[in-house]
Amino acid sequence: MDFSLSTEERQIRDTVRSFVEKEIMPLEPGVLRNEREGRPGLDPETVRDLRAKARKSGFWGINTPEEYGGAALGPVMSAIIAMEVGRTFVPFTFGGSADNILYAGTEEQKRRYLVPTIEGERRSCFAITEPGAGSDARNIRTRAVRDGAEWIINGEKTFITGGNEADFVMVFAVAEPYGVTCFLADRDMGWRSEPIPTMGQWGPASLVFQDVRVPEENILGELGKGFELAMQWIGQGRYMIPARAIGAAERMLGMAIDYARIRESMGRKISEYQAIQWMIADSQVEIEAAKWLTLYAAWQVQQGMDARHASSIAKLNGALMANQVVDRVLQIHGGMGYTKELPIERWYRELRLLRIFEGTDEIQRRTIARNLIKGHARLGTIGE
Repeated sequence: MDFSLSTEERQIRDTVRSFVEKEIMPLEPGVLRNEREGRPGLDPETVRDLRAKARKSGFWGINTPEEYGGAALGPVMSAIIAMEVGRTFVPFTFGGSADNILYAGTEEQKRRYLVPTIEGERRSCFAITEPGAGSDARNIRTRAVRDGAEWIINGEKTFITGGNEADFVMVFAVAEPYGVTCFLADRDMGWRSEPIPTMGQWGPASLVFQDVRVPEENILGELGKGFELAMQWIGQGRYMIPARAIGAAERMLGMAIDYARIRESMGRKISEYQAIQWMIADSQVEIEAAKWLTLYAAWQVQQGMDARHASSIAKLNGALMANQVVDRVLQIHGGMGYTKELPIERWYRELRLLRIFEGTDEIQRRTIARNLIKGHARLGTIGE
């Protein structure tokens, strides 16, 4: 059993870390200032410049197949890179990727949707959550009715990531009498988005479909097979959520250690107090546990195994870890941690979302327990 990275993998990790430190972290003060003044964290020109630099550095399409111009580094390296990118709160992701279920499209759909998304020319969003169907995806109320060579979609989706910016959506609706089906719907087909204000910088949208006509050829996959596609989308990248949280937690813990070394209270550095030492130690233990659970889930995906159980464990553990660590880091910083002068309070708000989206804590626990009770997962296994 070898836990080491190859020379090439270490070089990739170190190059990404250097890119984050030199190109992205210097933007943090400006991002905080913009957000305090109610402006977007990054302007479009800065995003374009960063992505151009990322492409030049070879980090375009990290997990995209080589046939589509990607690097195809695989799930494990993708998770490691996500940890590095998670060290900054600047809202940036390397481009050159597309939602995994778009690869299930026809050749024409790939030409119109997949390839332009990979090239950064189009932006997509994934719409399954509804006001009355969040974690219960089987309770979808959005309907699609056939009318000749078209389907007419009516319904509402909520908390859709990227919904305000997307020019097309993978929307899931019940196509009677077949069942849940995925449709590719361009914005100019008539759906509209409405921003949803949140406590963090995540800006989801509500999508409204009122008599939106979608041609038959825009069905992604098969009629009535949309739920399987949805679960594929959700399960494939669930381990990436704790990956970014690990990077954030490590960065914040480093800040807490540095602060504890210089902050004095009652004539002593606070790093000398056991209460502070225990918070630092507990945080390191939890970060390491989350890291290996996340990498194990990514490894299962890379091996072509059913990684849903491992991904649920990683997601639940990582979300809880991140919230516990940021709370301790804020406590160590005291009043300064509560101010907007430091990014801790921003991370505090952002990381709370991890326990809700892409499957709540409660859903992950339900999944894990059900798998064990029904025998879908077994205790005492390693790499099985």
